[in-house]
Amino acid sequence: MTAFGHPLLIPGPDRQAFPNHYPTPALAYLGDSIYELFIRSLCLDPPRRIADYHRLVVEHVKAESQAKYLQNILVHLTPQELEIIRQGRNAATTGPKRVSAQIYQQATSLEALLGYLYISQPSRLTEILTLLQAEILLSDAATSAP
Repeated sequence: MTAFGHPLLIPGPDRQAFPNHYPTPALAYLGDSIYELFIRSLCLDPPRRIADYHRLVVEHVKAESQAKYLQNILVHLTPQELEIIRQGRNAATTGPKRVSAQIYQQATSLEALLGYLYISQPSRLTEILTLLQAEILLSDAATSAP
């Protein structure tokens, strides 16, 4: 699986050399869009009505789902990636009232990690997205089981 194989979507070497140049909230902002694009691409098959696509995407991009997926992949993260997770958790200030601060912090942490890897290590981003894809497929299988 290639995450973002199109050359226009891969950051240039000037950004890859300095991923720490960007503040953690900026990495989370970038990671949020990466995650949503990833989820949208996963939800394309099988073809559905637009309303069904939207419902499925929202289910996976909500903070509660992101936090759950993050917890399930933590054992696969490097010490450097765990540090980005910590920074993302600390950067999350206030979130929506419908979720706890802890859930929002975990979701922001995942987004920060994805933004960081997008800039610094696109191949590692692909590995992490593959892990997330496995978690998402497990979650979908569990919710669709009778």
